[in-house]
Amino acid sequence: MEPKELLDFLHTAERLKCNTRHSYTSSGRHESVAEHSWRAALMAFLMKDQIPGVDMDRVLKMCLIHDLGEAITGDIPTFEKTADHERTEARAVDSLTAALPRPLSEEFSALFAEMAARETPEAQVFKALDRMEAVLQHNEAPLDTWIPLEYELNRTYGVEDAAPFPFLKALREQLIADTDEKLSGSAIS
Repeated sequence: MEPKELLDFLHTAERLKCNTRHSYTSSGRHESVAEHSWRAALMAFLMKDQIPGVDMDRVLKMCLIHDLGEAITGDIPTFEKTADHERTEARAVDSLTAALPRPLSEEFSALFAEMAARETPEAQVFKALDRMEAVLQHNEAPLDTWIPLEYELNRTYGVEDAAPFPFLKALREQLIADTDEKLSGSAIS
């Protein structure tokens, strides 16, 4: 890869720092897409010895790149995302990865295909971490930033994804307990 190609790609990826998500940080500001991806990757790194038989380095790569399309499309919360949104984001990903030299472009394409199919343990762990990071962020955010559907969503989002993996299942159960504790004083819970 030429230095200019690398910098062009990184300039586009920088938009993930500027594009915000529906979630808020503990200080009450909107979280960026980059912050979400970073912490999902950190979660994968920290769990490298907790999920036997899963290539956590591959999961970490998935966490790092999974929202690259949002550098172009912006973030759309999962509860608002349509099939059209998914196709637009997939085209954005194809455009970004096509700009990379081989074999890097092929690796990115393979990772995105694997994440979309969710058939490998790595893709399944990635998706569980992606969703649990969102729940964790909601638990850290001020309650007045939540919309009504999130009171139940925070209890259910990612539960099925985490279930096949004992450590992730235990982590998800802890997140539910943390959600319930946060909501214990709320009139909406």
